[in-house]
Amino acid sequence: MSLSLLLLCLSIIGAFAFVLGRTRAAALSGNRSSAMHSRLGYHGAYAAIWAVLPALALIGAWLVVSPQVIDRFVVESFPEEVKTLSAAELKLTYGIVRSIAHGMRQLDDRDLANVANGSADLQLVLAQKGIPLAIRPTGYMIDAANKYNGMRHVSHVVMSVAAIILSVFGAIHGLRAIAPRFRARNRVEQVILGGLIIASSIAVLTTVGIVASMLSEAARFFNMVPAAEFFFGTVWDPRFTGAGSQTSGTFGLIPLLAGTLYIGFVAMLVAVPVGLFAAIYMAEYASARVRSVAKPMLEVLAGIPTIVYGFFALVTVGPFLRDISADLNGLLTGNYANFIEAQSVLTAGLVMGVMLIPYVSSLSDDIIMAVPRSLRDGSLGLGATRSETVKRVLLPAALPGIVGALLMTASRAIGETMIVVLAAGVAARMQLDPFEPMTTVTVKIVSQLTGDPEFTSPQTLVAFALGITLFCLTLCLNVYALYVVRRYREQYE
Repeated sequence: MSLSLLLLCLSIIGAFAFVLGRTRAAALSGNRSSAMHSRLGYHGAYAAIWAVLPALALIGAWLVVSPQVIDRFVVESFPEEVKTLSAAELKLTYGIVRSIAHGMRQLDDRDLANVANGSADLQLVLAQKGIPLAIRPTGYMIDAANKYNGMRHVSHVVMSVAAIILSVFGAIHGLRAIAPRFRARNRVEQVILGGLIIASSIAVLTTVGIVASMLSEAARFFNMVPAAEFFFGTVWDPRFTGAGSQTSGTFGLIPLLAGTLYIGFVAMLVAVPVGLFAAIYMAEYASARVRSVAKPMLEVLAGIPTIVYGFFALVTVGPFLRDISADLNGLLTGNYANFIEAQSVLTAGLVMGVMLIPYVSSLSDDIIMAVPRSLRDGSLGLGATRSETVKRVLLPAALPGIVGALLMTASRAIGETMIVVLAAGVAARMQLDPFEPMTTVTVKIVSQLTGDPEFTSPQTLVAFALGITLFCLTLCLNVYALYVVRRYREQYE
């Protein structure tokens, strides 16, 4: 039984448990001498919860434990000479076995028969099914794949039967607990509260998991490369200089961090004033008809993929700035050589700023519109002009929300990759000329993990050190924004 069919069966059992629980509660409530503590729906929901939740917990635990048990038994079936291989080679071999098993599940009886009698090659047949194998499968690999599929099938059957039986017994237990004074509402609300707590904890746990994974790999990197060399180095050249050279190359963070902050600063110089002024216009000056047209058109920019912005910068904005700079330089000096390169900090900053405008304008517009109308009317009633009202009343009142919008925009600018790759290049350098190419931390994270990386060399592990650096940078932005908001609220209130 497939997992989707099993979940459908559990849903049906839960629905029947709900109906039976509601019916049983209605029958008990018919006795006028015993009033029910909870409504009928709570009793039905209680029975449905007992019918579904224990079975789902069993399925979750089974799906976590059973693959590990199957893997152990399949590896134990390998020949002794295979078991003596290194951990990496044994893992690669088992990966091939699992690929074979996955492919054999997709073959029909005719293909399996042809493979069994030797009239067809398994590697070729699997390649035709879209499952290429690096090596030709041997006899023990095919036997192990068959064992893997057999154990997997048995595991799914046993799990399905156990889950259905547990669901039925859970429904019976929930139905037997229904009584006139049974506090079904309290029990159901406790389950709902637990679900809300779990849902709210997912973001926190995800953040903790991300940080823990990055820290563990970053610690391996710092065991190979000194932290001082990474954080204070001014040269980025993580090249491979030879086999077995584990510490080859130079891993200086400063050029990447400088490029990230520089390009993000240029982008914010474009996005913040344009986006904020657009928000003020749409919130306070534009008519309802203009606002209904302008705001959706402005928000369309947020839905354009970043790769499109990158191509726009590479094909249009970069050559345009290069040609304009050449013309201006020719008029002033008589030398018509190019002054601005097509890939530069200015090109990436301008295009990224255009991409960030909707984030600033849309959020700031909603925040300004949320300011109480009484503040506007009071300011205008005291004789202030509309511009004075915006400057002295609305913007101070909306400052906490605007700071949050600018923070999100800054985080978006720091994490951008595709625009920087196409518009600013990949040159890791330290310079203040906005007409020269630079690169960012995110670009180098992608470049270090491109291809078929093995997480054993500093050239690959440095990506995790760069990632944890970006995380700390974003965390500092959040802490500073919280400080600004709290300080302003104390003065305003």
